[in-house]
Amino acid sequence: MAESLANRTVMLKSGEEAVQLLGKQDRHFSMVEDKFDVHLIPKGHELVIEGPPGEVESLYKMFQELLVHIRKGHLLTSREFEYALKLTAQGDVGSIRSLFSDLVLVTPRGKQIRPKTIGQKQYLEAIRSCDIVLSIGPAGTGKTYLALAMAVDALKSKQVQRLILTRPAVEAGEHLGFLPGDFQEKVDPYLRPIYDGLYDLLGVDVFQRYREKGIIEIAPLAYMRGRTLDDSFVILDEGQNATSEQMKMLLTRLGFGSKAIVTGDVTQVDLPKGRYSGLEEAARILSGIEGIARVYLSEKDVVRHPLVQNIIKAYEKHETMQERDRHEEKNNNR
Repeated sequence: MAESLANRTVMLKSGEEAVQLLGKQDRHFSMVEDKFDVHLIPKGHELVIEGPPGEVESLYKMFQELLVHIRKGHLLTSREFEYALKLTAQGDVGSIRSLFSDLVLVTPRGKQIRPKTIGQKQYLEAIRSCDIVLSIGPAGTGKTYLALAMAVDALKSKQVQRLILTRPAVEAGEHLGFLPGDFQEKVDPYLRPIYDGLYDLLGVDVFQRYREKGIIEIAPLAYMRGRTLDDSFVILDEGQNATSEQMKMLLTRLGFGSKAIVTGDVTQVDLPKGRYSGLEEAARILSGIEGIARVYLSEKDVVRHPLVQNIIKAYEKHETMQERDRHEEKNNNR
């Protein structure tokens, strides 16, 4: 006997709400109907959901959750709608509220910085609750940008007095003397991703003012030696390219009232052959220490172009097959 159909009606207050909820030119319709066996029927300021009772109820709850955030001023993107739909398909509608209600800060251009995935939400919670966080994951998962956003928020709320941002200048072998220009001109190419993030989060004028006052300091990792970093928010980006000695050096610089975030992708180590990644080592030997968190992000947390997730999966599959082939060849040669 065929399952009886049900329907629920979502009430909209304006055409703007309809555009946000349904997407421009109703592009969200196909997303919903591809994942669920339902029909969406717009009727003026009403949206009727028709289909199997369980799916109808889940989608009704999802739309209601999204409307709560839209009515609070959240500008819903198609990517966020797609992720909310994914959570709903997994039976996790309840996570939508905690995800979209976590506003880190608003940029000078009005951009709202929030976690876009459950993994990113867990990352932010780790930063809030721990003084040292090791964030490991592929490119595009928001590791550095979210750390910068949390650092800017901590600075503005006077939780810290300064931001210290650093990267290993591996491509220059940490020996920058052979490059043309003064010190700043030598290191800027390696620190450009940090500059770009801070320009977005603070605006160029505020960033420059903070730099001049020493409130924000950006330098290669090698220049952190011999310092004690009190009342600071420290971010080490590209931590997979820090050596064991450099990682230990940075983490033991941490002073009172400070927080350190180390980000990196352990599949992209550029250290010379024979040198072990300090991030991989730290993640292993610091496990279980109270106040230190390890956060692992994956392709599910990639917030760049949708194809990036598929590219990461393809490379992971390729690397797994290569490792298997090497293992089989080694066994055959015994």
